[in-house]
Amino acid sequence: MKKVFKMIGKVLLIMIAAIILFLLGVFVYNRIMLFKEEALLKDQKISQMVEVDGHKMSIYVSGEGAHTLVFMAGSGAPTPVIDYKEFTSRFDDENKIVIIEKFGYGFSDEFDGQRDVKTRVDQNRKALKAAGVNGPYILCAHSYSGLETVYWAQNFPDEIEAIIGLDMAVPRSYDKYDENIIESVKSAKGVNRLLKNMGIVRPFVGGTIPEEFSEEEKKIITAVVCKNYGNKTEANEADYIISDLAAIDGMQIPDVPTLLIISDGTVTDGWIDYEMDYAAKLTDVTTVMLNCGHSVYDYEPDKCEEAMDEFIGGLSK
Repeated sequence: MKKVFKMIGKVLLIMIAAIILFLLGVFVYNRIMLFKEEALLKDQKISQMVEVDGHKMSIYVSGEGAHTLVFMAGSGAPTPVIDYKEFTSRFDDENKIVIIEKFGYGFSDEFDGQRDVKTRVDQNRKALKAAGVNGPYILCAHSYSGLETVYWAQNFPDEIEAIIGLDMAVPRSYDKYDENIIESVKSAKGVNRLLKNMGIVRPFVGGTIPEEFSEEEKKIITAVVCKNYGNKTEANEADYIISDLAAIDGMQIPDVPTLLIISDGTVTDGWIDYEMDYAAKLTDVTTVMLNCGHSVYDYEPDKCEEAMDEFIGGLSK
């Protein structure tokens, strides 16, 4: 029996040593690739970099037209400019298209300061000004950026022509959030950050990138994810959800022309009810129900385009 236990112990030691060597190899390889990818990200020509609050913020601008559509990504979106560009290109023949990458997202820097909704909206507005993009804007929000959209329209109504919700969150979507849920969200993002720092994320990134992206785009997405995944700037937004809701609830819902494109609601319990309750408080609103998942612009781009074209056309009358 002693020989058996001795043999088992040796096998376990070999397995542990192999795992350690593997993790060390992954870590070293990731550090080498991060160093090589610095130039790739610095020299990217997909978006322009503007200075906001002493840091570089990424913003994509394309097209010309009577309307300016500003696309805002959901929480944790790794590369908003690349993710949205194929969909937004459907509209840039007749409109100016803008995609904003907040600090901690895509090509933008990280940011150590406040991440409350007021700060995020102020920085979005500064980025637009720095890029020479003037309003009024049609804010096109997905998921979490719906909070920024509502706050923006409440506080700067002269800048907003209309709102298009691409399954955007409304304030009531976060009523169930409390300190425990917020800590859980931040802990999960902390684990993601640890995995990223260890280099373990890199081997899995490729399998998450859609095939339609070019090889160059795949390289850039991999570089961005391996640099940003779970970063503190994006994670710290969760700290402000409760106070953000209080700030938004302290003002009237912005009653501007609104198109709400709504998913099948599988994103969370009560999602469709929250959307419809919000719509019921508006005087000029169109709702479009789609039988698809949360990223409606990916799952049903043709139907989203049709609804948006009709809505935008109505604004011109």
